[in-house]
Amino acid sequence: MTISPVLSSIGRSLFVLITLGGLWQLLVTTLRIPTFILPSPNAVISALIVHRAILWQQTIITGIEVFLGLGLGIIMGLLSAVILMICPRVKHWLWPILIISQAIPVFALAPILMLWLGYGMASKVLMAALIIFFPITTCCYDGLRQIPQGYLDLAHTLNATRWQTLWRIQLPAALPHFASGLRMAVIFAPIGAVIGEWVGASAGLGYFMLQANAQMHIAELFAAVFILVLFSISLYLITQGLLRHFIPWHTDTVQ
Repeated sequence: MTISPVLSSIGRSLFVLITLGGLWQLLVTTLRIPTFILPSPNAVISALIVHRAILWQQTIITGIEVFLGLGLGIIMGLLSAVILMICPRVKHWLWPILIISQAIPVFALAPILMLWLGYGMASKVLMAALIIFFPITTCCYDGLRQIPQGYLDLAHTLNATRWQTLWRIQLPAALPHFASGLRMAVIFAPIGAVIGEWVGASAGLGYFMLQANAQMHIAELFAAVFILVLFSISLYLITQGLLRHFIPWHTDTVQ
C-alpha cells in the first residue's frame, strides 16, 4: 500500500512538530524557565483553547490578506517576467528597479505603505505582494529563458506567432520554475502580512501578537505564533498538492 506524497509530507510535519514540542517541554521543565520568558507547551495549548474564538477571527483576517497578497504578487511577477522576456530593451531599465526594490528592507517599506494606504487591509495585501514579487519574477524569467532551442525552432517551423509561442510553449515549459517561485512565495507572503500588521493594524494575528506582548500574556503570544506556523505549513502543503496535480510531467520539481 503506497502513501501519497502529500500525506507523507503531512506526517513528517506532524512528527517534527510533536518532537519539537516534546523537546520544548523538556527544556522548560528541566531549566525551570519562567513563563514570562518561555511558557510551556501546555500553557500555549491552554491559551489556544481559551482564546480560540478571537484567534480564529484574527487568523481569518490575516489569511485573507495573505491570499490577496499572493494573487496580486503572482500576477505582478508573471507580468514582469513576460515583459522582461519579450521586451529586451525594457529589461535594461526594469531589472535595476527590481534589484532596488529588494534592497529596501520590508520594515522600511511598511510605514510608508501605512502612510499612503492607511491602516486597513490594503497596505498589508500590498506588503505581502511586494515580498513575493521578486522570487516569482526571477524564477519565471529564468524558466522562460531556459526553453530548449528545439522547441522554439519547431514553433518557427509551424509559423507560430510570437504570442502563440509564448502561450503554448514558453509558459508551459517554464511552469517548473514557476513552481519553485510559488513554493517560496507561500512561505514569504504570511511574513509580509504580519509585518504590515506589526507596523499598524487593528486586527490580524500580528496585531494580536503585539497586544499580547504589551500585556505580557506570553502564552497568548506563542499561541498566535503557533497558528501562524501551522497556517504557513498548511499553505505550503496545499501548494505542493496543487503543483503535483497541475504539473504531473515534472514531479521531480515538486518534492
